[in-house]
Amino acid sequence: MSISYTAVLDVRRETAETLARLLREHRERLGTRKNTRSLGVFKQAVLVLRWFIDGARLSQLARDNGISLPTAYRYLHEGLTTLADHAPDLSTALQRAAAAGYTHLNLDGTVIRTDRVAAPGPNKADLWWSGKHKHHGGNVQVIFAPDGRPLWVSPVRPGREHDTTCARAHGLIAALNRLATILDIPTLTDLGYENAGPGFRHPAKKPQGRELTTGQKTFNKVIRGIHGVAERANALLKVTFKALRRVSLDPTAITRIARAALVLLQLETGRTT
Repeated sequence: MSISYTAVLDVRRETAETLARLLREHRERLGTRKNTRSLGVFKQAVLVLRWFIDGARLSQLARDNGISLPTAYRYLHEGLTTLADHAPDLSTALQRAAAAGYTHLNLDGTVIRTDRVAAPGPNKADLWWSGKHKHHGGNVQVIFAPDGRPLWVSPVRPGREHDTTCARAHGLIAALNRLATILDIPTLTDLGYENAGPGFRHPAKKPQGRELTTGQKTFNKVIRGIHGVAERANALLKVTFKALRRVSLDPTAITRIARAALVLLQLETGRTT
């Protein structure tokens, strides 16, 4: 015997309707015939949002919608792809930031926890194991506006990789240094991006056997205070979307999940810059 109950999804109806419209356009591009799907686009949108925001299990979503588990997975992945396809690429995000007149940007990496995966890396190390965080995960680089709103998220890299290594692999180092040189828009970071280039501003590192000068200590307080919004913003992404707290899908799916989450957050706030 089962019990039915009413639940409220903490998301604006406009966000669900926009996702439903994107899904309808996707079906039209595929040439999907009318009444050939188990769920309409709005119900599919709610299914995707429940997974994102509440972390609902796919088995639960399948049962609630009267569909099979494979169909629920297919609807979820279709929704992820549809959302992710509307996320800005790096060039577009930086152009928007420049047009908005920002004085600086923030860059910070976050490791999204995953279930254990067996993938040997260099020197037989576990590719997705993050030694810093002591769990499996994927590294995602996020660019934030000065007020902490995310503007761009990177494809996922293995959790064992350092932030600077990931940023370099995505072309971020070159792009952000160029932005600082041409438009005088520096990027604030933590010490994880030390020696990334002249376009980056990060706290001064304490010299071995010596103390920081008064000027360096003051500079560090300013940088950490301003850049702190980026760390809070990364936390906001994971608080808003339970799907980002732990991924049980293939770790490579983190790319689509993170990009889709960016689009959803921008829909919820009504802003892309």
